Amino acid sequence: MTCRYFFPAIYLVLAACHKPGAPHHFNLIIKGGTVIDGTGNQPFTADVGIRVDTIAAIGNLQQATADSVIKANGLVVAPGFINMNSMAVEALLLDGKAMSDVQQGVTMEIFGEGWSPAPLRRSSKARTNTPWETMDDFFNYLQQKGTSVNFASFVGHSTVRNCILGLKNRQPTTHEMEQMKNLVAEAMQQGALGLSSSLIYPPATFATTAELTQLAETAAKYNGLYITHIRSESDYIYSGLREAFRIGRDANISVEIYHLKINHARNWNKIDTVLALIDSARQSGLRVTANMYPYVASNTALAERIPDWAQEGGGPALRKRLTNPVTRKRILYEMQAGIPTPNSHPGQVVIQSFRSDSLNRLYAGKRLDEVARLHGKNADETVLDLILADKSPAAALYFLQSDENVKKIMQQPYVSFGSDGAALDTSVIFAGWKTHPRAFGTFARVLGKYVREEKVITLPEAIRRMTGLPAENLKLHRRGLLKPGYYADIAIFNPQTITDNATYEKPMQLATGVEYVVVNGVLVLYKGRHTGAMPGRAIRHGRH
Repeated sequence: MTCRYFFPAIYLVLAACHKPGAPHHFNLIIKGGTVIDGTGNQPFTADVGIRVDTIAAIGNLQQATADSVIKANGLVVAPGFINMNSMAVEALLLDGKAMSDVQQGVTMEIFGEGWSPAPLRRSSKARTNTPWETMDDFFNYLQQKGTSVNFASFVGHSTVRNCILGLKNRQPTTHEMEQMKNLVAEAMQQGALGLSSSLIYPPATFATTAELTQLAETAAKYNGLYITHIRSESDYIYSGLREAFRIGRDANISVEIYHLKINHARNWNKIDTVLALIDSARQSGLRVTANMYPYVASNTALAERIPDWAQEGGGPALRKRLTNPVTRKRILYEMQAGIPTPNSHPGQVVIQSFRSDSLNRLYAGKRLDEVARLHGKNADETVLDLILADKSPAAALYFLQSDENVKKIMQQPYVSFGSDGAALDTSVIFAGWKTHPRAFGTFARVLGKYVREEKVITLPEAIRRMTGLPAENLKLHRRGLLKPGYYADIAIFNPQTITDNATYEKPMQLATGVEYVVVNGVLVLYKGRHTGAMPGRAIRHGRH
């Protein structure tokens, strides 16, 4: 992928403080790389000059000098990747290096799928000893603690609801609704990107469309985005999408769908209708976008097989119901009858982890049908017994999607990417963590498997979807593109070797092929090795 030097006029921007004809000096020059700028335009060969935290010039900088030089011949120079669905808060608090994402070229984590780091209930804050309460507190705390990547967050509907209603299955009073709206407004004023919801998990399942619309209206006043895990990604996916579109129209807010997918083979043929519904909404004037991860398996709690009503009040309340013979009988009846929808076949579910070491030794890594045979009961009874014994929701992989649908969704021009996972390391700090390979491989998998090997989308288009598109959707200031004046968040990788190495069996395997990563002008990955630098910043919506 070599091209002649091509210098669009807009790229030849050099600092005015230098006298004409005088040599230009930069902190860092990236020389001779194939620039893919995040717009979707064709690649071109150029040098990139960085001063402090900003891209100062793109063009022929052969006469310029620099404190440091990276020779990028044969490598792609792209904007740093934006992880649109990151679960990295806890991991970054433990270790801010964000190794599994930095190794893939990620320079920004977007938090908050339904649950966000803030706002917190005062009682919850005291119980967990969390050193923040508001979104502003959280941003300040994590930035001061130090991260290698930038980060931003939505305000989560479930978090706001929990602050006012707890985990109860009821509707808010007028006064409570005003309190919830005030919490959303406060978070937006402090830099939240918008309102998020996760509508297949309690307590969000208890919310009406009207409740969500009122909160989305509040976010819309601050030019935020409504991003949602819709109520169904399976049998009722059409109605789930229509609800999201209705909220967008009624609240006058842009809409993004979290990890767009279609679960269960019985629904795979709905893909064309799903995409047509989104296209129709977009053509009608509603701004609708989506994100995805490039895997056929999802990762969630084993407890999600249990009816929502039984989970009201959280884990302790659920376990109490499981010890009541009458209530347990009702729960089992609904699970076995497929109310409201049939559960996944036990052979499609792999038990991932428990809190209990003894249960992990017995069952971790096994499919639910095999676990049920070993346990001596059917799959539904086994699930209830294990959740009760472990006093946890337990983690599981659900193999419910088709690769053909993954490819079709990936080809849509409005779809960006998110790992739906944490930013981890292979070090002892995370030795006991169980994860999905998407935490270590999402972006590398797109660029290696789906771009280079299978040619599902082109490389410039893939880069646009990882950079310019999410930056535009999130209204990020001077990020997401390689342009003079933009912040120097840059990923430099070998397009011929970038590879995801994580598997379902061995998910904690770092990706390879990314050689350098720059965050706010600072190298955090050098020749494939983390430098230990922590230049990450809290990115607040609406602030420059």
